[in-house]
Amino acid sequence: MKISQAHIEQLRNLLARPAQRFVIVSHTNPDGDAVGSSLAWAEILRGMGHAVTCIVPNKYPYFLDWMEGIDEIVIFKTDTEGRAVRAIEEADAIFCLDFNAVSRLEILSDTIEANTTARRVLIDHHLSPDGHFDLSFSYPDSSSTCFLVYSIIEALFGTDAITRQMAEALYVGIMTDTGNFAYSFLTPELFRAVAVLVEKGISIPEIHNNVYNAYTEGRARLFGYVINRKMEIIQDGTVAYMSLMENEMRRFQFQQGDSEGFVNYALTIKKMKMSAMFLAHRKFIRVSLRSRGDVDVNLFARKYFNGGGHKNAAGGKSFVSMEETIAHYIRSVKEFAEEGHLG
Repeated sequence: MKISQAHIEQLRNLLARPAQRFVIVSHTNPDGDAVGSSLAWAEILRGMGHAVTCIVPNKYPYFLDWMEGIDEIVIFKTDTEGRAVRAIEEADAIFCLDFNAVSRLEILSDTIEANTTARRVLIDHHLSPDGHFDLSFSYPDSSSTCFLVYSIIEALFGTDAITRQMAEALYVGIMTDTGNFAYSFLTPELFRAVAVLVEKGISIPEIHNNVYNAYTEGRARLFGYVINRKMEIIQDGTVAYMSLMENEMRRFQFQQGDSEGFVNYALTIKKMKMSAMFLAHRKFIRVSLRSRGDVDVNLFARKYFNGGGHKNAAGGKSFVSMEETIAHYIRSVKEFAEEGHLG
């Protein structure tokens, strides 16, 4: 991944005017990469003397509660004081991290669109961004937005600007979005960046423990229920899907983030090439897709679920019933296979 020097200079110029008001926003159901990149970038901007407000549409997972600075993130859905709206209205620039279209902000989209004067800067690693940004750092070959933020900081200021707190936030995003360094784009540059973060004083075992060994009992029992009762395997053992209705989630005291990683588990089965998770919400069903090797779930998501993402990790939505959604998925998988996309 090579960052455009021209874009770096444009960003340097944008940041040059002192005491600006900046907003950092990330996507609905923010994950470790969204939160980590937002916190690290916010610290850099505050260090330059700018006022920064980090905003997410809804709550981040509880297993990220330990992260330094996370309590300063404004959650739009529960923001009764109107802090988010005021910050967006007054913003000189809005930094959009870890998503590639304003529509992905869902309940926050209209508020962002209403500010037509603020510069919009995209920092993201998903495929096919929309063109509504004044400055775009769109690098689908980056393993995570956190690695992209690291690379931008390095290009602007050098790695001396990275504090231990920043390093911890960046490592959370890199660790979670690479699946503990098991997915694509594991480049020498990435591991050199991790070495720098370790030199800043972070503890990899401690961060891993904070994120992955902090689940509730309900989440553990929900996982067992999903694998035992709700996982179905089709297409001669090469495709799987799982589903959860709202009443099932309530039975296990579901909290935001509890189903994270479930969709990946089917891929541990020999021969498995593609997996889906269908999670019921009040107005729609959220679709998560994962795959191995050359099976392109970004293509599948765009074609059948009006979504997108990465080659091996993508998502979308369905606005019909769970039964109809699963039937549509099974038909779509069959068509996808007939077109030769499942290998």
